[in-house]
Amino acid sequence: MAYYYPEPSHTFSEYLLVPGYTSEECIPDNVSLKTPLTKYRKGVEEPAISLNIPMVSAIMQSVSNDTLAIALAKEGGISFIFGSQSIESQAAMVAKVKNHKAGFVVSASNLTPDATLEDVLALKEANGFSTVAVTEDGTATGKLLGIVTGRDYRVSRMEGTEKVSSFMTPREKLVTAPAETTLKEANDIIWENKLNSLPIVDENDHLMYFVFRKDYASHKANPQELLDSQKRYLVGAGINSRDYAERIPALLAAGADVLCIDSSEGYTCWQAKTIAWVRENYGETVKIGAGNVVDRDGFRFLAEAGADFIKVGIGGGSICITRETKGIGRGQATALIEVAAARDEYFKETGIYVPICSDGGIVHDYHMTLALAMGADFMMLGRYFARFDESPTPKVLVNGAYMKEYWGEGSNRARNWQRYDLGGKTKLSFEEGVDSYVTYAGTLHDNVEASLYKVKSTMCNVGVINIPDLQRDAKLTLVSSVSIVEGGAHDVTLRSTNSSK
Repeated sequence: MAYYYPEPSHTFSEYLLVPGYTSEECIPDNVSLKTPLTKYRKGVEEPAISLNIPMVSAIMQSVSNDTLAIALAKEGGISFIFGSQSIESQAAMVAKVKNHKAGFVVSASNLTPDATLEDVLALKEANGFSTVAVTEDGTATGKLLGIVTGRDYRVSRMEGTEKVSSFMTPREKLVTAPAETTLKEANDIIWENKLNSLPIVDENDHLMYFVFRKDYASHKANPQELLDSQKRYLVGAGINSRDYAERIPALLAAGADVLCIDSSEGYTCWQAKTIAWVRENYGETVKIGAGNVVDRDGFRFLAEAGADFIKVGIGGGSICITRETKGIGRGQATALIEVAAARDEYFKETGIYVPICSDGGIVHDYHMTLALAMGADFMMLGRYFARFDESPTPKVLVNGAYMKEYWGEGSNRARNWQRYDLGGKTKLSFEEGVDSYVTYAGTLHDNVEASLYKVKSTMCNVGVINIPDLQRDAKLTLVSSVSIVEGGAHDVTLRSTNSSK
């Protein structure tokens, strides 16, 4: 007879944290969100990789590219560059993150002199950047011929067909700096010459980077940056259980710091074989996460296989329809609670602490605190990051509101059939994800800062100032459907935000 769980599985929204004693030290400024990313002998050694904030970005086409990876590393988290692309293009994205010099920005808006004012305006609308490099071939590394900024044109007084060459600031009038210029030297040049941007060029006058005045303050404002021993940003990469023997060497050569098997279900022989190949060829030097699982058995299987961290969650993502199409999965809160208990049990037996990642089900900011309290060491977020400027999808106007495109790796648009590989020759024959929009939310920095301040504030209410203490001391209570209603605004008539108009 099939096994039936005695209790229904629950989601984050069905739980609340009960406040604990708040002492004088329990203020948000004192809270540390540092957390392990990879397994280690707790109490004996430090993890090979730790995060400064408990956030990683999902292995998705519409979320994790090099741009978002750099932005998240600045905040103290890490991105996993999506693997549903060619090995060459994924490795190139990883290399861009590793080669990114803090404060030195590869030009994102580039045109040739024959482009028009309309092209300039279209670029600005597409990516929001007002500085456009004019190069001989229109690339980010072409020979520098000039720069266009908002000070170089007046839309009301110019024709859209006017050539860029007629109104750009030409090369001979630009202040530039050579390739060996340090960030301090670049900032000194900017301040001495009252510049907004400084192009860095090589010996052949090809553009390499921009250093922006505004980034000086931004760099100082990111003390949590996640850096390797060479002061480069950390970056992860997603892999599958099919072409790992070809993909992994290329990703490591590009500089990937950690890998993660991207799969809808991780309790499989395919994941064990993938991890075994890594251990056989690289030993413990290459860090690799696995998943996803929703119970003790799945966790034990991957831990014993040698995974460095394990993802928890099936069917809880906002664009995931695995539960609808296949009838498998589990409520995210229940899955996380059971796997966290299995993680602690495994640690007591072996002395090895295997971090777990809560993947899916995060709708509200307070769900993050609940996930951490239930035992997650960090969270993998897709929809959350897809809303920001730095995600790879365009900002579009839908019914009068700005949105960002967001689609699942199991959707027909992504065509990531390797993620749902069951070992046969048949590729994706039905969808497990949807194609959608999410509401545009602005910059990653502003939103992450606001979300994590809420997490820190709640932790202070609980009476703790670090994640391990939260996991040990938190008190959680299940809430009824009636009390969920009670928790929001009720029995009042809300004032319209447009009432003053």
